[in-house]
Amino acid sequence: MKGKDLLSVADLRGDEILALIPDAINMKDGGWLSVLDKKIAALLFEKPSLRTRISFEVAMRELGGQSLYLSPAEVGLGERESVPDVARVLSRYVDAIICRTFSPQTLRVLAEYSAVPVINALSDLEHPCQALADLLTIYEKKGEPSSLTLAYIGDGNNVAHSLLLAAALTGMNVRIASPAGYTVQDDILGMARGYARISGAEITSTEEPYLAVNGADVVYTDAWTSMGQEAEAQERRSVFADYQVNRKLMSLAKRDAILMHPLPAHRGEEVTDDILDSPQSVVFDQAENRLHAQKALLAYLLGGIEVPPAGYR
Repeated sequence: MKGKDLLSVADLRGDEILALIPDAINMKDGGWLSVLDKKIAALLFEKPSLRTRISFEVAMRELGGQSLYLSPAEVGLGERESVPDVARVLSRYVDAIICRTFSPQTLRVLAEYSAVPVINALSDLEHPCQALADLLTIYEKKGEPSSLTLAYIGDGNNVAHSLLLAAALTGMNVRIASPAGYTVQDDILGMARGYARISGAEITSTEEPYLAVNGADVVYTDAWTSMGQEAEAQERRSVFADYQVNRKLMSLAKRDAILMHPLPAHRGEEVTDDILDSPQSVVFDQAENRLHAQKALLAYLLGGIEVPPAGYR
């Protein structure tokens, strides 16, 4: 896998994803390493960030490497300088480009012209690094994903896309409940169902949150309004009003079900305080695991660590 881009979580096979989990756990327990000694990553960000920026910077440092943060004003990606030229220039300086952007096309062009791996640190289509941290957290709290059912409640956004694909690749059942017009994209759903036919996962898309949550092991939600959608915030609050994760909805899941949220949370909108701050909530463990999942990913992409042979995909 060394030298490979990660634009979608589906750029990994199911067995590759599962192999990252024990490595991430070992790195979480093992402290600082030198596997990326003399490696440098450029963090090319068009969107603001807390968890993504800090977790990648700390990950590179804890693996023995370094990172350089490039803000929108410094680069002007696609405006001050073309995306192909940015890719060509950065490839001469660094060993990886970690890009947080709006357009997935920006990532594709970066990868096309870059001579070093490009990692999707979030786009409007997918958030693959979040999905890897989510699977790590689920494994720590609930065990093998293939025996579990996850209910995702809310907007069919970039987080939902990557989580759905990652779950389907690793055999975890997923039920996604979203209002009409806000479901996951048809092509993503079709891809997930294709992977699920091979892995044995069951994929359900519904408009009924109570149906989705019933008997689930994991209940997952996200903000109703993502970055760039601020003008739609009031309309979305009305559309999603019945999709709030609250005590009534959570009571339908298994008694030992966990609550997940990628943060930042809009408290009192997609989730109530009493659930977000309850013992069932693992959102801060989930946030911490961004660091450890990304360390495992970076070691695979840049450190030459061996991966399993091609599995079921």
